[in-house]
Amino acid sequence: MTTIYFIRHAEPDYTNHNDRERPLTQKGKEDSKSVTQYLSNKNIDMVLSSPYTRAVETIKDFADSFGYPILIVEAFRERKVYSIWIEDFNKFTEMQWNDFDYKLSDGECLREVQSRNIEALMQVLRVYENKNIVIGSHGL
Repeated sequence: MTTIYFIRHAEPDYTNHNDRERPLTQKGKEDSKSVTQYLSNKNIDMVLSSPYTRAVETIKDFADSFGYPILIVEAFRERKVYSIWIEDFNKFTEMQWNDFDYKLSDGECLREVQSRNIEALMQVLRVYENKNIVIGSHGL
């Protein structure tokens, strides 16, 4: 049986407006050590992650502690919201959850994100059958 541990990234530093490169806060880095503790006895076979810095940083302590490389899966990236900073992100998020097809002009709707992630997950399940897998991810 394949077991997947989805690890949502810890607290990001929102002062960095570059979504892809946004790191964790100091608290987020400290919280990521809880991930290491939790996963330490799970007999993990491999570690995958979104390419976003905050997702990688959240699982890095675990991967480094146990000598696992982190394999980046581009399809597990965060949804593309818009090419510019959105001041009222909570309002935008509410609109997306109320309408899975809602998106800004150059962003992704939740339906597109869901489809992309399911396709990537199905590929992982086919390729890494009967493995214990960690996936550094975003909100599910």
